[in-house]
Parts: sequence; structure tokens; C-alpha cells
Amino acid sequence: MARAELYKQGVDLGFTHKSDFMGNTSGGIKRGAVWLGHTEARLTLDLDKVWGWNSTTAYVVYHSDLGSKFNTHYVGGFIGVDNIEVGTNTAQFYKAWLQKNFLDDHVSALAGLYTIDSEFYVTETSGLFLAPPYGMANELAQAGTNGPPIFPLGAMAVRLKLVSPSENFYLQTAITDGVPGDPDHPHGTHIKLGRGDGTLSIVELGYTPHAKDAAQDNDQEAAETFNKTAFGFWRYSAQFDAIDGAPTRDHNQGAYVLAERTLYLEQGHPSQGLAGFVRFGLANDVVNQVDWSGSIGLRYHGLIDGRDDDIAGLAVTVNHAGNQYRLANASERQETDVEATYRMQATPYFAVQPTVQLIVNPGMNFTIKNAWIVGSRFEIEF
Repeated sequence: MARAELYKQGVDLGFTHKSDFMGNTSGGIKRGAVWLGHTEARLTLDLDKVWGWNSTTAYVVYHSDLGSKFNTHYVGGFIGVDNIEVGTNTAQFYKAWLQKNFLDDHVSALAGLYTIDSEFYVTETSGLFLAPPYGMANELAQAGTNGPPIFPLGAMAVRLKLVSPSENFYLQTAITDGVPGDPDHPHGTHIKLGRGDGTLSIVELGYTPHAKDAAQDNDQEAAETFNKTAFGFWRYSAQFDAIDGAPTRDHNQGAYVLAERTLYLEQGHPSQGLAGFVRFGLANDVVNQVDWSGSIGLRYHGLIDGRDDDIAGLAVTVNHAGNQYRLANASERQETDVEATYRMQATPYFAVQPTVQLIVNPGMNFTIKNAWIVGSRFEIEF
């Protein structure tokens, strides 16, 4: 009741805890099982209700990450196998930004501690999976001195978004600090605008047509539909050392395309059905291990009768090693990651999600055998 009253006053609180139990059953670096934990608290303020600031929102996220380094010590994959694994166990502010909308929400400006994976290169259907490339794609996730501003680190940024009058098209761009956090002090929250950090710029043009919702016209449950196509480009202003150790430096940049669609809706149950996504991106192979990566996947909401809120999914990602990296490291040509998962919504606040993953050529390293991963996520959300 107290939370409902706060919401009426413009204050929205959220809390999530995820506990993942993951095991490497064969291949990889070594066999074994671990626990990883992620706890997150969120605060959203509608500043029109709080202080009378029209069309203005404040958003803050604080999170804590604990547990073993599963990929680092057991698997050896290129980016990872669990999207809550972090390099350093710590608690920190992840996002803290202010957003102001104009012209009936067709123009939006944002500034503060921000992550590009919250709005750029996003397909909602891929968010089901536990492996990292279905959040931020691997060819961009690998980039930068301390990574781009994606989970678990935000960076100071400004973002501008324009939405067409029909709301079918959008154009958004962001400029962020080129080095999120402080690489020399990974514990806690650090905002350091160091000399030589440079900036990361990203721009995305998207098409998101709005289909007529026949279910709502008939007073039925709302349809869950996906229809998005987008193209993007990113670039660091600073230069980076060549991946092969040569005494050359180059800019880090890349481009991507994505699409997701609803493929089938069940008759009489418009929130249930099949949807899919495809994503492909390029990166400069002079300064990156991977010069392109691509993902494709399917998810079915309500696959099993009587389990209408459950979601099943199958996805594949290919990470292709660039020529410079292959020649310098005598590596495999690519790493392929396959994941099958099933999210069981036990209650509105509790979900269990088992996963099975196959990592082919982990890290593109000839000496590491293909790895089979089994595990499960337990998630509480309020």
C-alpha cells in the first residue's frame, strides 16, 4: 500500500535479485560449478508530480555483483556465458540521469550516468537469454579501454532522441565518456573524465511501426507484438593500439543492423506466440579481436498449455576473429555460442530459468575444447 501511494506521488521503486548456479560439465578450461549473484535497486521520479517539472524524469540504479568468475576460470569464452558475471565484485551506481521531453514526447534529451545498451542495439526478444551477446552484441562489447558504457559500468553522457510524428521512425544519438569508471580503481562508483579518454559516439535510426491491436478492440488481453528494424554506427574519438602488437594505432569503430518480428500469435491468446530476432555488427579488425558477430534466435511465449507466462528460447551467436588477431595468435577462425533456455514464471515476483549452452572453439583458442554449460537462474523482482 505504501508503495502504491508513493507511485501516485511520482515515486516508483524497484528491486531485483538474481542468483545463477552455473556448471561446466565438459571442455573449456576446467569442470566445476559456481554461484553468481546480482542485486539491483531502482528509483524513478516523475518530476512533474514531485516538483512540477513538466515532462521530466529522473532515474537512478544502484547494484551489487558477487560470485565467482565462471567464464574466466572455467570456460574461457570470448565474452562470456552469463550476463551477470563481472570483472570485479563490487557495489556501485550504474545509472543516474535526468531526462526532459518536448513536443508531446517527440523530442527527448537525457544527461547523466548512462549506458548505451539501455536504448541502442536493443532487441527486446533477445533479452530472454542468459548469455551476454543477447544484451550488447559482442563486437561492440569488446571495444574500448574499459569496455563501452554497458553493464556493469555507466559513463557520463548526453543523449538526444527524435520520434517522427507518426511514431513509426526514430533517430537517436549519444556521446559518452570514452572510458567508463576508473580502470585503476574498479571498486565502487567512480566518474573520471581523464585526459586522453576521448569520447564514444553512437547513432541509430530505427523503424517501429505500430500495428492495430485487434485484441484491445474486442476487450481481450493485449497482444504482445514485436516489429523493429534499426541501423547504427559507433566510433571512439581516441585511437587504440593494433591488436597484433604492431606499432600502429587506429580508431575503433563499427556498424550494426538488427530486426525482430512477431512470427505467430495464438488464436484467442494474443499475448502468446512465436517471435524472433537477428542482429549483425562489424568492428575494426585492426584494434579488435572480433571483426564481426551475428546472432539469431527464437522465443515462444506460452509454449506449454497451462504455462501461459513461461517463455522458451533458442539462440545462436557467431563471433568471427579478425585477420590481424588470427595471424598474431594462430587462433581459430570463430567461436560459436548456442543457448537453449526456458523461463518459468512461478509467481508474479519469482521466476526460475534453466539454461544449456554449447561453446564451440572457446576464445578461438585451439587448446580449449568445446564446452557444455548447464545452469539455472532464480530471480526475484518487486
